Amino acid sequence: MLTVAGLIVVVALIILAATKWNVHPFLSLLIAGVVMGFLGGLDASATLAKLTEGFGNTLRAIGIVIAFGTIIGTFLERSGGAATMAESVLRLVGEKRAPLAMSITGFIVSIPVFCDSGFVILSALNRALSRRTGISLAVLAVALGTGLYTTHVFVPPTPGPLAAAATLGADVGLVLLLGLLVSVPTAAAGLAWAIFYAKRFRIEPGAPAEGSAPAARPNAAFAFAPIVVPIVLIALRSVADYPAHPFGTGFAKAALDFVGHPVIALLVGVGLGFALARRSGGGQQLSWVTDGLRDAGVIILITGAGGAFGNVLRATGVGQTIGQAAAHWHLGLLLPFAIAALLKTAQGSSTVAIITTSALMVPLLPSLGLNSEVAKALVVLAIGAGSMTVSHLNDSYFWVVAQFSDMDTATALRAHTLATLVQGLVGAGTVALLGAVLL
Repeated sequence: MLTVAGLIVVVALIILAATKWNVHPFLSLLIAGVVMGFLGGLDASATLAKLTEGFGNTLRAIGIVIAFGTIIGTFLERSGGAATMAESVLRLVGEKRAPLAMSITGFIVSIPVFCDSGFVILSALNRALSRRTGISLAVLAVALGTGLYTTHVFVPPTPGPLAAAATLGADVGLVLLLGLLVSVPTAAAGLAWAIFYAKRFRIEPGAPAEGSAPAARPNAAFAFAPIVVPIVLIALRSVADYPAHPFGTGFAKAALDFVGHPVIALLVGVGLGFALARRSGGGQQLSWVTDGLRDAGVIILITGAGGAFGNVLRATGVGQTIGQAAAHWHLGLLLPFAIAALLKTAQGSSTVAIITTSALMVPLLPSLGLNSEVAKALVVLAIGAGSMTVSHLNDSYFWVVAQFSDMDTATALRAHTLATLVQGLVGAGTVALLGAVLL
């Protein structure tokens, strides 16, 4: 419990460091990781090992994706592709419904694509819509971020709910159907938070770089290609990896596993960005790549530092301590939600929170009367709701949303973190309501 108290103090100090003392998040997160390592009983060598391991693992998972995504965003902006996309979306939904459009887009995209990658890929469209409509970038960022986050924790084949279903012996098809049902009010809660609360944070997307106006604006098909093609490739890979093996187990699956990997899919998107630039008459592709990589550098470092901090927390066992203590509470379907929420808040990873909570819940299901097929599916979804409560400083997704939306730490905590709290509570309430009806 001393470690838990230390965690609360350290998180408070990180917030103060960013909001009051103007300490860069990259430094404050790494310092916090060192402090938590010692408070959690790790020796010096173990603390450093977990810190660097977490930094490296996070960048291995998303570093190249962020770099490629930023390059694609730069090409879309400089070539006029982002403006074309914005106009196409607004013609379809209307200017006043741009947040709804981004929420729905995120909701769909995150079923096959990790929410981190989805936000990186779609951030250029977010900026273009903000510039075109005058809607604060904070509103569109929260709408997109919460839409992505919803299906990421509720709907297979995203790895988290898929792993929970396997651990608990739940029917994946039932989890999918009920997950979509729970996702609708949860995503709506995030959208409402974006529209009615995040609008108080005025964030301008900034004008495109001077001298970068294209000779000819590309048509919609070419403008959307660098975003849509990678998403389709990643989605096909997810389908190919589904247990039923719809594409078989031979060459087709191997090919889709390769081209659908986020790194390769985004590399294809970069290639389409070059084609887009040539088609629009842009002649500064090399400088555009350089600018994109420069913008990506800070984002990558902060995201890696968040991953390092989270990895140290996992090594200290603070999450398991909280989870095991919560397992003694008698809350029915709200028990897996509470355990997952505490684990998520303590160590940052939604996937780790889902997997750990699932393992803790397996022996408890009979005594709780939650061992029917429907009950197991609802337990998976209750865990999913907890795993999004809340996304804050130790979560790499928090930093992706903040950095790609020009939010400072204080704004991101109020706009994004509180949105995930609202979503988690709505998700848990929806699961409890379904339990009252179906069980």
